[in-house]
Amino acid sequence: MSKPPPDALHLPRSAAIEAYGQGGFRFDQMSHRGSLLCLPEAVWAWPIEKPQDIDRASLARVFEASAGIDTLLIGTGNEVWLPPADLRDALRRYHVGIDAMMTGPAIRTYNIMIGERRRVAAALIAVP
Repeated sequence: MSKPPPDALHLPRSAAIEAYGQGGFRFDQMSHRGSLLCLPEAVWAWPIEKPQDIDRASLARVFEASAGIDTLLIGTGNEVWLPPADLRDALRRYHVGIDAMMTGPAIRTYNIMIGERRRVAAALIAVP
């Protein structure tokens, strides 16, 4: 069996994150090893392992879906990371606010926001 591409579609809708750790996530009775990009219309595998790899290209799906997103939460693994000014400015031009925090708090915030039916996306780096 061939391995799916690193940015394969996992779920054609948003879903709360039920658990995380050991290099992956559980959501909607599924599990995934590696990072995730959670958009309002789908959950994708995301081939990012450290915050320094986050750039416009890695967030292309966010820019494409920006008309339906007000806030992008970035879960930075176990590191604290400040998104560079050019990335913040680019997202602001698309009217998307950005909030970066470690992955655990990002997941908790994301779950609350989707429970409130807010227009939120999350880019979550897996933690060991």
